[in-house]
Amino acid sequence: MSAPHLELPTSPRSLLGLRALVTGATGGLGSAIALALGRDGADVIVQGRDRQRGEQTVGAVERAGGRARFVGADLGDPTQIAALAESAGEIDVLVNNAGFSIFAPTALVAPEDFDRLFAANVRAPYYLVAAFAPRMAERGAGSIVNIGSMAGTVGLAGGAAYGATKAALAAMTRSWAAEFSASGVRVNTVAPGPIHTRAQDKERFDRLGATTPAQRAAQPQEIAELVAFLASPKSSYITGATLAIDGGRTAI
Repeated sequence: MSAPHLELPTSPRSLLGLRALVTGATGGLGSAIALALGRDGADVIVQGRDRQRGEQTVGAVERAGGRARFVGADLGDPTQIAALAESAGEIDVLVNNAGFSIFAPTALVAPEDFDRLFAANVRAPYYLVAAFAPRMAERGAGSIVNIGSMAGTVGLAGGAAYGATKAALAAMTRSWAAEFSASGVRVNTVAPGPIHTRAQDKERFDRLGATTPAQRAAQPQEIAELVAFLASPKSSYITGATLAIDGGRTAI
């Protein structure tokens, strides 16, 4: 089934006056999230490793009427995570989107790739939350949105290592909600199914999308709208949740 034509809806700018950091925002889902948050009024910090692509995201946010700036950092390096936290300053919204996937038979995943996967998908969000959540708690407000995956819930052949990182992220979300929500900081995970983020992988995404009740993969904007909702005061009573946005895949 083909995806519907999507346009970003008009918004009451529910994030006006807030500052948001979106990691891995130089393309794909991260770029769509940055655009949605900027459209809703947030000042967006676009993190990534590629300055040229990052500036393209900044330009897209600005053309949509928002404000943004790029900050370069490699989140696989703990020292650069600390530098990013210092450069970003005080933020109200943290979106842990950066990460990558490896799908391969278990016996073929090299130890260095396994470690790299956990460094990007688990360690980086952990230490970004460690840097920002206590400061949000001191101010009495904040929203953290972690980008998980249906792979953290369902078994996918060749996805043991990747799925483990996303299951870990969901577990950390619950613990962070218990730790910080009483201080006004909400922490949630968004768990997408297949998303059309890379043209070269369209066939794989279409194949995965066909396994969902919706019978298609998502468009990045569809996921970004849920993230924008969770970032905003509209979702003020949602914390500690992992919200599936996977075309019904994990419901059956």
